[in-house]
Amino acid sequence: MGALHQKIWLITGTSSGFGKRLVASVLARGDCVIATARNLEKLRAIFPAAERSRLRLMQLDVSDSAETVQQRVKDALSCWGRIDVVVNNAGYGVKAVLEEGGSLAALTQFQTNVFGVLNVTNAVLPHMRERRSGTVVIIGSRSAWRPEVSPAGFYAASKAAVHAIGETYAAELKPFGVRVLIVAPGAFRTEGVHAYPATIHTHVPAYDAARNAGMARFAAVAGNERGDPARAMDLLVDVVKGEGRAAGREWPLWLVLGRDAYTDVRAKVGRLLKTMDAWEDVATDLEFPESAL
Repeated sequence: MGALHQKIWLITGTSSGFGKRLVASVLARGDCVIATARNLEKLRAIFPAAERSRLRLMQLDVSDSAETVQQRVKDALSCWGRIDVVVNNAGYGVKAVLEEGGSLAALTQFQTNVFGVLNVTNAVLPHMRERRSGTVVIIGSRSAWRPEVSPAGFYAASKAAVHAIGETYAAELKPFGVRVLIVAPGAFRTEGVHAYPATIHTHVPAYDAARNAGMARFAAVAGNERGDPARAMDLLVDVVKGEGRAAGREWPLWLVLGRDAYTDVRAKVGRLLKTMDAWEDVATDLEFPESAL
């Protein structure tokens, strides 16, 4: 592949899950990757030295301070002199009933899933704006459309937040030639995704049965998901590069992944439209009378 067509990717959270598969997919397509994770030794064990001519491994905890993240991104830029694609993949899912988790659980969840996305993206943007080129990828979740599924409310809220942030980024960065892609996967068979125990800062016995049932549902799903994460990440690379299954297609702000995700998003949109139709006559009749204008 010619150097002009070779992209440099910075990917967070690459020691497992989507991130690990995405690194493999990008390398297979001839591009270069700066793969990051909190644990550098774990990365070294996952990616053998034979693969590292186009791969750099770097320690990065996205929950660190903005200043620390900026320094890590500066180090990443020194690898090949540029970053064409930044993929905000690092994240995890707090399991907590809202009343039991409270604001402390919310802050912990948002520190990684929301503030981490902001800090990593903002650290890369000056470089992309200067070059007037780049792609920002935000890995969200279909859970943002299913916040009623307890005890994953804080996780769903964090993903809803980065979805909205992604849409704002898309508008703000368009004049600089920087694209944004919001990815919303459904259930894919990635290791450890449901491994976290319930977070309880204030135990409320009234929730015991519902909490335990919710945790059991998540445990039953783990390892039985129909979605193939490697195929999902191959499609993501197709979209970013405009190749394969994405060739000739218009750039999507949203990339919803998986049959279950499509079912859930369509169902949520349908319920919202039904409610709007039912209440439109009274909810839109709220202006000042013409005589008062």
